[in-house]
Amino acid sequence: MRGRRTRLPARRGPAADTLAFALAFVIALLAGAAEAARDADGLPPGETAWWPSRYGADDERGTLNEIAPAVVAAAAALVVTGEVVDLGRVLDARVPKFPGRYWHQTLDVTPHFANLRRENAGPYGWGRNHINWITESQTGTFQVGTQLDSIGHIQIGDRFYNGWRTRDLVDASGLLRLGIETVPPIVTRGVLVDVAAYKGVARLERGYVITVADVEGALAKEGVRIRAGDAVLIHTGWGALWGRDDAAFLDGEPGAGLAVVEWLYAQRIALTGADTWSYGPVPGEDAARPFLVPQTMYVRMGLFGLENLATEALAGRKRYEFMFVLTHAKTRGSTAAVIAPAAVF
Repeated sequence: MRGRRTRLPARRGPAADTLAFALAFVIALLAGAAEAARDADGLPPGETAWWPSRYGADDERGTLNEIAPAVVAAAAALVVTGEVVDLGRVLDARVPKFPGRYWHQTLDVTPHFANLRRENAGPYGWGRNHINWITESQTGTFQVGTQLDSIGHIQIGDRFYNGWRTRDLVDASGLLRLGIETVPPIVTRGVLVDVAAYKGVARLERGYVITVADVEGALAKEGVRIRAGDAVLIHTGWGALWGRDDAAFLDGEPGAGLAVVEWLYAQRIALTGADTWSYGPVPGEDAARPFLVPQTMYVRMGLFGLENLATEALAGRKRYEFMFVLTHAKTRGSTAAVIAPAAVF
């Protein structure tokens, strides 16, 4: 009986290796050319491509990629007493807002009347248990109240994070990429940077530019260091105007300067926010470049921002480190979500 012969793989000679290398090079070149075509044309004068991002050309989660399982586990270990602090503000039609933005709610009490016409209805409601209910209709924008912006909220010209264009992403029903539904539930370590306390004031002045030295000084005073994956919340004291002097609240704000955002990004934080209606000083550092700080965060970095946080709830307790928890309604294609984030410790 003959033994079975084992076929060895054919050896590739130098010519085959050269051909394989050339083929791989051509494929990479074509992919790079396609990417360059998407990224390069139609940019405003003076702008150069800022992508692909550090998380890849097709990434939609930006800096939230920094929240690894080990980061979540470390955040959970900060919970000792079980105290929960609400960092969100109540939303109603009277919240401070700019022209064109609104939020309105109307109750629907129709069932109280319709149920009386049902079979098996009684004089007080439907069935022997007399059940009735109330629902509501809401209209407006998610860009009001305590909110989480998606990184699709702001553009440079018609370009989004990772170089996507409005013609690629904008649809009547919402964004086709970078919508708020791409944002996962967030559980991570939270850090409060109380810049107002560090500067010895109850509230920073309108337009005050928070510097890296301010942030480092506040952190040193608090005895806290920033880590990768953190949610960094800045307390300016500006939120004290909310509901008390809305005109003053909307007439500018203090905020982190561009150097602070670049420093935070280098620390690989996951997201940042403040007790202000935007993120960054208003008026800004450069009058010719309005809202440059959040524009840089969202478009160039993919760094998520939170607005209108009730940081005074933590500053009053002198609580600077905690587990930060945030979930939201995952409405497809939206540029923001109204949220009620919490600090747990």
